[in-house]
Amino acid sequence: EGEAQKLEKARVTLDDCLACSGCITSAESVLVRQQSHGELRSLLALNRAAAAHEQKLVVVSVSPQSRASLAARCKLGLLEAAQKLTTFLKSVHYVFDTTFSRNFSLLESQQEFVRRFHKQADDKKALPMLASACPGWICYAEKTHGSFIIPHISTTKSPQQVMGSLVKGYFAEQQHLPPDRIYHVTVMPCYDKKLEASRPDFFNQEYQTRDVDCVITTGEVLKLLEQEGVSLADVDPAPLDTLLGGAGTELSSHAGGGSGGYLEHVFRHAAQQLFGIHVGSIHYKPLKNKDFQEVTLERDGEVLLHFALAYGFRNIQNLVQKLKRGKCPYHYVEVMACPSGCLNGGGQIRLEGESSKEELQQVERLYESLRAEIPEENQAVGELYERWLGGWGSARALEVLHTRYHAVERANSALSIKW
Repeated sequence: EGEAQKLEKARVTLDDCLACSGCITSAESVLVRQQSHGELRSLLALNRAAAAHEQKLVVVSVSPQSRASLAARCKLGLLEAAQKLTTFLKSVHYVFDTTFSRNFSLLESQQEFVRRFHKQADDKKALPMLASACPGWICYAEKTHGSFIIPHISTTKSPQQVMGSLVKGYFAEQQHLPPDRIYHVTVMPCYDKKLEASRPDFFNQEYQTRDVDCVITTGEVLKLLEQEGVSLADVDPAPLDTLLGGAGTELSSHAGGGSGGYLEHVFRHAAQQLFGIHVGSIHYKPLKNKDFQEVTLERDGEVLLHFALAYGFRNIQNLVQKLKRGKCPYHYVEVMACPSGCLNGGGQIRLEGESSKEELQQVERLYESLRAEIPEENQAVGELYERWLGGWGSARALEVLHTRYHAVERANSALSIKW
């Protein structure tokens, strides 16, 4: 009738997100409720004002991909960047490295694959096993392919969520605190990790707390530094914290690329366990592009294992179509939503004055400069398996280190817009 009417703001909830490589995966900034560096600052302010018995123990877990991006941006070595970041974040109580929790993710993925391989004759969906560490891929699979694709997805938790279980479980016990008295923050290379932390599967009903309370991206850490007027290069270094107590003196990584090395670790373990073959160097065969590559184990002309990595949604969609046509030749696929994997996550820092290719290569060089550790040889990991989880393959290890996924009807994913 010609009159102006002010509309209410539209709101899109996390349940509406398809993680389709659009806004959530690659946007420069995403407003997700209770998942921001502003939320962390608010919590720290409340903590300072609260009585001692009401304060929360604040723990920050930093991903190795985020650390590499920060080191590249600030022109620091990885160990130096980690030690200086520990000092900067010491308004919190502990700063951990998710490389430690990734050991559990790799070990559980290895064992899960061997179990599935033995079951393939009886279960047509046991293989191919599809990696589950990327929440963008998981969200896409649940909301677009549902019950068809879910049986193929590994049930092993991602390093972020394994760290959540360790911090709110083992570490809480060591601190003689209930899980809700610990506020756990992770620093991650992508926005989808905010979605992952918000999943109901990772919420403790008894204590009404998430395993990961807040996720901030690498770029948001840079914003925190800028808001505090701090240059990371000028910060004094501090000893690294470790989950089992004491100070860490070095950093380590895992072989197999910047997304965690799932393909390589599962491949080597399966070759040894299933066929008694020790794999030395692994040779990748690029297909249509560098983000879709194959690895094959052969003996006397027979293909024993056929693995692949598929990064980016174009390759993921091709993979899914192969599965639907019954023409997927692989036993295992390392799936990641971002082209070039986690080091190129949407939450990483974009360096000034450099092309995206040069920038990514710089981050990759830093990331790969660390000593690669073998998860089976990590004494602290073995100690936690025995002392806290009840041994390898125990019922408690399956409960703590694994999760499940859910088919989501598209009709239920309609945008919740209020006019």
